[in-house]
Amino acid sequence: MMTILDKIIAYKKRELAVISALTPARELENRKLFEREVFSLSESLLDKSKTGIIAEFKRKSPSKGIINSDASVVDVTSGFFREGASGVSVLTDNHFFGGSSADLSDARKNNRFPILRKDFIISEYQVVESKAIGADAILLIAAALKKDEIVDLAKLAHSTGMEVLLEIHEPDELDMINQYINIIGVNNRNLKTFEVNTDISMNLADQIPQGFITISESGISLPQDIKKLRTAGYNGFLMGEKFMSTPDPVKAFSEFVKELM
Repeated sequence: MMTILDKIIAYKKRELAVISALTPARELENRKLFEREVFSLSESLLDKSKTGIIAEFKRKSPSKGIINSDASVVDVTSGFFREGASGVSVLTDNHFFGGSSADLSDARKNNRFPILRKDFIISEYQVVESKAIGADAILLIAAALKKDEIVDLAKLAHSTGMEVLLEIHEPDELDMINQYINIIGVNNRNLKTFEVNTDISMNLADQIPQGFITISESGISLPQDIKKLRTAGYNGFLMGEKFMSTPDPVKAFSEFVKELM
């Protein structure tokens, strides 16, 4: 039986065959944004003047359906950073999450903050595309890739100047970490079932190798969650639905940050 992740990856492969035929990688490399200097998500996560939160712009998800179809990606991402986000994450998958590459490029315009491209990256084409649309960092998901694929994709990302966030969920995936990874993200959501449990981050905290910036992802909804995860050693926290599921995501983020103080 196919899991949700299996279905997403299968669809992504079909989608990529079409997209890469329409716009070759060579054309992407000639775009203006491909030559821009990136902003370091790692450095921003370690900046004590910021919250450590990577605030995510997400329109919908396979598990929740429509989350927020009306929000402006420019207004929301700019507002997140203005109110103390260490970076923003933009979901670019269209079929399952309602996003687009244009969303990330729009967020990039006139904004000088780190942007993480959140998608199911399985090919070198997508890495090149990420730089061409304005990303500063990409997400690689251990559950969706083989060990050698992660090395190759992360190495390519580094060659373009981007940073790499490797997402893991279970102890077996710690073996996927390599020297081209900048940030380790522990996803509290099981991508095969979409069930969420923040104990995942707590259990893996002391198993992650030294020398990596670490973040906890998904299921974080209370200031107490962040305080507990900070105590466990996490440098950052990726949050999306908590803010995006409200009529005014920036206001919700700002109020949450005040509770952290």
